[in-house]
Amino acid sequence: MKSFEEQLTGVKSVAIAGHVRPDGDCVGSCLATYNYIRNYYPKIEVALYLEPIPNKFKFLAGAADILHSCKEEKIYDLFISQDCGDIDRLGEAADYFRAAKRTICVDHHISNTGYADENYIFPYASSTSELIFGLIGETKITREIAECLYVGIINDTGVFQYSCTSAKTMEIGGKLMEMGIDFPQIVDHTFYTRTYEQNQILGKALLAARLYADGRIIASVITAKDMAMYHVLPRHLDGIVSQLRVTKGVEAAVLLYETEDGAYKASLRSNGQVDAAKLAVAFGGGGHERAAGFSMEGNPDAIVSTIVAEIEKQL
Repeated sequence: MKSFEEQLTGVKSVAIAGHVRPDGDCVGSCLATYNYIRNYYPKIEVALYLEPIPNKFKFLAGAADILHSCKEEKIYDLFISQDCGDIDRLGEAADYFRAAKRTICVDHHISNTGYADENYIFPYASSTSELIFGLIGETKITREIAECLYVGIINDTGVFQYSCTSAKTMEIGGKLMEMGIDFPQIVDHTFYTRTYEQNQILGKALLAARLYADGRIIASVITAKDMAMYHVLPRHLDGIVSQLRVTKGVEAAVLLYETEDGAYKASLRSNGQVDAAKLAVAFGGGGHERAAGFSMEGNPDAIVSTIVAEIEKQL
């Protein structure tokens, strides 16, 4: 697949969607594609389906147009899945994906199952937003699209500090900056800024953290009761597991948090020795070598023990 331009020929309706609990790369890449189609193909009916996004991303162009409900029966000419490694992680939008006349998947998760008619999957790209930059084409990048892509790239690269950052990533970042975006403000607003409540739950997670395997593994658990106490939701927990990861001597970090159905979502981060994606796939999840996740049911202490035991096999 060379570009979106060739994929949109003869298309009258397009649906775009990303993974459940959308993060910066999911939101940024999906909005970039949405704005591209809306700007350059006004005759195409385009809809973007995502679960509610964090407030910090709502300044992006098109964010107010995001649809959260998929109740209406629709058959789209083309469905574009982005930053989603498995069809089930599309949430309610999976029904539209299955019904669509043609499907495309653009992703960088190594665990991607290749579930679309056409799959554009590059596991070693920094982000899906980096891939979308190429599919849109540099000459079609507006300032609004540039803001979306920059948000996606900085959130998946930790502002260009994670190992997934390549020379190409930096080059694309520079080209987006040249579009006149307020990149210092974007970095502060979407990556570093935390609410008072988010700082409190971060403190709670750090205080509750425990070391395992002679200090090479760190894990913390956040329950629904904890989140209610500090008035936060699961989407407000971004950054906690990364803060655990930078603990001296740690090779792998685990954050376990309770979801609405009473199960627990595990977020994993690795400093290189542990393959987080391999571990996540074993538990029905997915992700990247250094960042992955999955869900489990049961007692949180027992879940942590199970995860720690599997991580130790790689140490």
